[in-house]
Amino acid sequence: MQVTRKLGALAVLLALGAPALALDLNIGYQKSALNLASLKAQGTLEKQLKPLGVEVKWFEFQAGPPLLEAMNAGSVSIGMTGDSPPVFAQAAGADIVYIGQEPAKPESSAILVPANSTIRTLADLKGKRIASTKGSSAHYLTVSALQKAKLSYSDITPVYLSPSEARAAFERGSVDAWTIWDPYYAAAQRAGGVRVLSSGKGLTGNNTFYLAQRAFAKANPKVIDVVFKALTANDKWLKSDVKTVAATLSGYTGLEAATYEAMLARNPSYSVSYLKPAVQQEQQKVADAFYGLGLIPRAIKVVDAFWKP
Repeated sequence: MQVTRKLGALAVLLALGAPALALDLNIGYQKSALNLASLKAQGTLEKQLKPLGVEVKWFEFQAGPPLLEAMNAGSVSIGMTGDSPPVFAQAAGADIVYIGQEPAKPESSAILVPANSTIRTLADLKGKRIASTKGSSAHYLTVSALQKAKLSYSDITPVYLSPSEARAAFERGSVDAWTIWDPYYAAAQRAGGVRVLSSGKGLTGNNTFYLAQRAFAKANPKVIDVVFKALTANDKWLKSDVKTVAATLSGYTGLEAATYEAMLARNPSYSVSYLKPAVQQEQQKVADAFYGLGLIPRAIKVVDAFWKP
């Protein structure tokens, strides 16, 4: 109740144009969140939100599922994930809403196999051990690839690992294939010894979403609008000088600049918009696929978690 009153008071003061009560904007991000990561590196949001009485704090996660777990627990206000984490969160009863989206990026995820692997087609995945992060966009890419090959989920052995654990397992030959997203995908390609069995093209839109605690979104549309405008403006910088952007991100995250250059070349747009109607159908397809396989405990209507500012 105390938190709700505080959020509501902030909304009123923002509407009046007055300095607001101090509010923590806890942002969850991943290394794949180029736009958010570069804003953090530049301190842009801090400068824009401080006059409104909003203090920005950043929390890094390896993947979307733990990010949304933290959001549901109240530790993260807004964050960015792929298509599958919010489906699992909603099915588990998390009070989280979709607030925005980036353009689809199907080529930014892939199913990788060792360069000398005998796996040549999606049908060859039958009987194989496939690593991915459970409840991630890579998990859905695996599901979609099996559907296209007319294989059932029981035809493979899924191995659920974090990106770093999956890469280690892949490199030591403990798994036959690895489904992963950028920048881990680009980093693996640069390291060599891998072959792309299939990207997400033709299998998934690989949509990226911005999400928030429902109470936070309801009380703070002004704050969200400031964040989205900053992200949209920053997207122009991401496109303007790829080498400078890549070097900036490399200095901040520790990944090679060339990895970010490859990532930006594969997907040049990270602009942010409010939700578009077409994405609802795509996201419902993701939810229905996971429910049909018994991977989420109940059927859901994703539109119930779509925020309408």
